[in-house]
Amino acid sequence: MGRSKQPEQTREAIINVSAELFSKKGYEQTSIQDILDITKLSKGGLYHHFKSKEEILNAVMQKRVQYVNERFHNIIKNTQGKNAKEKLKTILYQLVTDTETYSLDKAITTHIDPYFVVGGMQSCIKQDAPIICKLIEEGIEDGSFTTTQPALCSEVFLMLLNYWANPILFERNYADTKERLNYLQFTMAQLGLDILDDYLISALLKTYA
Repeated sequence: MGRSKQPEQTREAIINVSAELFSKKGYEQTSIQDILDITKLSKGGLYHHFKSKEEILNAVMQKRVQYVNERFHNIIKNTQGKNAKEKLKTILYQLVTDTETYSLDKAITTHIDPYFVVGGMQSCIKQDAPIICKLIEEGIEDGSFTTTQPALCSEVFLMLLNYWANPILFERNYADTKERLNYLQFTMAQLGLDILDDYLISALLKTYA
């Protein structure tokens, strides 16, 4: 049994070490030798699992997607609130301040892959937005939200928050990012989804810093 698990454990170790190195040094500055030095693998041992550094990066990206999806669903399942608005605020804050997500984000955003970004946008619309939409619909029923288009509103919110306001994708500084988050706060309030408060904006800015 131990032997059958060893290849999987070795692969996971390569991914974890690489994610840490990408985060600290950057993707371009991290060499295969850096990864070998920490994992204590031979080149043949590493290339048995991954053909290239780019393939390792793809594995780090996939780990991030899987982790965030699992974390997202667990938080939703276990979060309570006096109404849907407070519940959604709590969910967003927990996601924003999650250290594991931040660590993986820092690793992969040192080398932005356009295909990964597009894939993330598609997942955002197809998987995440419908979940947020249900919470917004609950908020409409309990009176904590006033938007009349919950499906469209959830898509707009997630796309603007995750991509338009993301400073890493556009190499924006702190002031520019804060300006966009404040404008997003204003915009969503106008749409009847006043979900982005000063507390959450502060947490986002700390994460991006």
